[in-house]
Amino acid sequence: MIREYGLENVRRDAASFVTVGTFDGIHKGHQAIVKYVVNRAKEQGGRSVVITFDPHPRSVVHGESVPLLTTIDERADALERLGVDRFIVVQFTPTFSQLDAEAFVVKVLVQTVGLQEIIVGYDHGFGRGRKGDHDLLERLGTLHGFGVDVIPAQVVEAHVVSSSEVRRQLDEGDVGLAAELMGRYYPLAGTVIPGDQRGRTIGFPTANLRIDHPDKVVPKQGVYAVRVSGASLPVKGGMMNIGYRPTFDGESLRLEVHLFDFSGDLYGKQLRIEFVERIRAERKYSGIEALVEQLSEDKRRCIAALNAVSSAAS
Repeated sequence: MIREYGLENVRRDAASFVTVGTFDGIHKGHQAIVKYVVNRAKEQGGRSVVITFDPHPRSVVHGESVPLLTTIDERADALERLGVDRFIVVQFTPTFSQLDAEAFVVKVLVQTVGLQEIIVGYDHGFGRGRKGDHDLLERLGTLHGFGVDVIPAQVVEAHVVSSSEVRRQLDEGDVGLAAELMGRYYPLAGTVIPGDQRGRTIGFPTANLRIDHPDKVVPKQGVYAVRVSGASLPVKGGMMNIGYRPTFDGESLRLEVHLFDFSGDLYGKQLRIEFVERIRAERKYSGIEALVEQLSEDKRRCIAALNAVSSAAS
């Protein structure tokens, strides 16, 4: 897949089958659009193109920090796995945010990227104030010679799939439903940093993680069954605690992962965490003995959850 960062680096191709959006999460709704784009391009002998924005448009328009399900690189990797030919990242600046919908279509899509057809979701809005819609695309398509296709809403377990809905499930700790909506386990990447090494003294050594992207969504506090990879590791099972460690009167949020059947030095290494199931909420225990007893039960439940998904996959 060709990755093009910045409109100034884009090579125009009139045989492009294009979709445009933030695509945060590359969830099942996004996947339906992207797969359609890829198939249409193959049928017509053209190129499938996904255009996205960085930073998130809301962070520029409203000046707010937007929690991200995927970084730009994670988005690109997911789209490459779906067979996309070209991935274009448009720098979303205050100046760019003032571009009205018709100017966006003409200057960016027609003149810079080139397109034979545009494929969008049922609720797609674009341009200044998101005033661009399907009717405008149809009108401009007739004028400039490109087709327009609209993909309907995708529904999973009575939930209309959207990035907002995935974020809501993660905020509630339902990583299982979030995975259903995304079509894969929610990932979080971080670098292993030194901790207080208390875990190894009670038989549960942990790797403390510093999240690599400050805006990435962190699921609700609690204990999770997770899959861990990176640092030349094969995928391993583990259990992660997200919280303040109230038994030790912790004051800052920590992300700590205990890898099953592993020993070694991971300091400075990057790990990728995939959230499989939330086991329980974080709570304070009366002492070390009670905590160790609970951690042993957590480990048993995590192993059972991971074994269950492995059996289902096979």
